[in-house]
Amino acid sequence: MWTRWFQKHVLSRIWLTFVVLGLSFIGFGVGSLNLFYLFNANARYLGEYGLMAVFDGGLRQLLELLLTCYLSLASYVVFKACEHRLSHWLAGH
Repeated sequence: MWTRWFQKHVLSRIWLTFVVLGLSFIGFGVGSLNLFYLFNANARYLGEYGLMAVFDGGLRQLLELLLTCYLSLASYVVFKACEHRLSHWLAGH
């Protein structure tokens, strides 16, 4: 359902597609910045302190990192859709 809305309202307007492309690029960049290091630090923390780390919020932090990962992935997918639309528009397809 949201895909039809996205196609109708965003991808049908080149200027809005360009704006959303930029915003999704920023969202992907911010969301993926240092994710590897944060996952590594969280895994070491949970591995080193075990159950105490879980009670201190280590598991919640891991879930938040996973959510950030998926939000970053969603931003990337939106970026690629906008890029595809703009590429076809520029090429005259």
